[in-house]
Amino acid sequence: RSEGAQGSGLDGSAVLGSRVSGLDSSSLQSKTMVSSRNLQVAVLFMALVGSAMAFAPAMQPLRLSSKGAVAPRAFRSTLRPSLSRMPAALTPRRVSVAQALQMVELPSGTPLKVGICGATGAVGQEIIGVLEKRNFPVAELHLFGSERSAGKVVPTKFGDVEIEDFSVEKARAMDVVFVSVSGDFSKEFCEAIAEGDDGAVVIDNSSAFRYADDVALCVPEINADAARKNKKKVIANPNCTTAIGIMALYPLHKKFGLKKVLMSTYQAASGAGAPGMNELKDGAKEVANGPEGTVAKNEIFAHPLPFNIIPHIDNFQDNLYTKEEMKVTWECQKIMDLPDLPVSCTAVRIPTFRAHAETIVIETEKPVDPKEARELLAAAPGVKVVDEPDQKAYPMPLTASKQYPIEVGRIRKNIVFGDNGLELFVCGDQLLRGAALNAVLVAESLMEPVGKDFEPAL
Repeated sequence: RSEGAQGSGLDGSAVLGSRVSGLDSSSLQSKTMVSSRNLQVAVLFMALVGSAMAFAPAMQPLRLSSKGAVAPRAFRSTLRPSLSRMPAALTPRRVSVAQALQMVELPSGTPLKVGICGATGAVGQEIIGVLEKRNFPVAELHLFGSERSAGKVVPTKFGDVEIEDFSVEKARAMDVVFVSVSGDFSKEFCEAIAEGDDGAVVIDNSSAFRYADDVALCVPEINADAARKNKKKVIANPNCTTAIGIMALYPLHKKFGLKKVLMSTYQAASGAGAPGMNELKDGAKEVANGPEGTVAKNEIFAHPLPFNIIPHIDNFQDNLYTKEEMKVTWECQKIMDLPDLPVSCTAVRIPTFRAHAETIVIETEKPVDPKEARELLAAAPGVKVVDEPDQKAYPMPLTASKQYPIEVGRIRKNIVFGDNGLELFVCGDQLLRGAALNAVLVAESLMEPVGKDFEPAL
């Protein structure tokens, strides 16, 4: 029975027979006696073949570019005739398929108008540097800042650029806009910048849209298609801690299957932006040059950071985890599409400038061999294995700072989980992999088609 027949109680052949033009069941009977059941199958087969032939020309993506939705020519020219030839019971499916194939894209090989909101901040400055080093195709670079910064000239590879007062209208004239200001700014302006056919693609570094169901949260080496198929032209960058750790977790998940993840993070002052880095630098000088017992001042961090560690980043939640710790849980689940994966994190602020470190313990579905895991990680995009304990070679903030790949080492069997357990240590630059680099790579991934793995050279 067809779906329509099930609802009405009618026999499927009667429904289909009434919907296929010019088809008379009596004309299909031969002198050799065809059974009623065979007749139903034959009619159904002919109807489906006819539907597929009518539907095939329209099975092309409706692309949502930085300047709006553009249907391929074959789709535009055949849409109306195809619908007229399709059985009525199947026509609603065309709408759902077209919606599922919508994509956000940026044109490949075409110089783009690029905007950066928050261009004078720590992440904004790094975005400029990444665009320069990766030879991103920039036709025009527009830097948006506060009234205080407006008018300043920033020398770049793309020429001297004067910082402009931000406005939605100016931002909407871009092809892609990188936003790195604050969650409140993003909530107020990102959707307005991206709205409509003439809006820009927006890649947002705040937490404003990370957990929205209709916004992709993207680490492009893992889930580029989530951004390409996004329903909106706003794409969220993950939390820095997640972006670094997940680069090691995902290759291991693909091979061995993640069952549980335990993480402890040691996070640099750069997680609080330039003000946090300055507070650490100034406070360290104050303590080093002051009399014994001098304690640095703190305004950015909960306690003085120089010569101290603080097991408190962001606000405490009802479950006594901090929000920073819960971000790791929520974002790992969303990016890897593993909504039930147990992830537990303890986040600690430490007195380093810009590279986060993470101890990660995993329990896997399949037995995991440390040697095989090491080889797997060495082949993974964006990952550098530094794991020679006899040479005192392992990941450190000192060596991971200002580097594009994350470092992974101390790879060993976890003695708690045994054959299905692995322990490793990860370091990554918080301002690059954790923010600016990931944002630019998201934009690069939008220049490639849906279904293509994104494996950038770093």
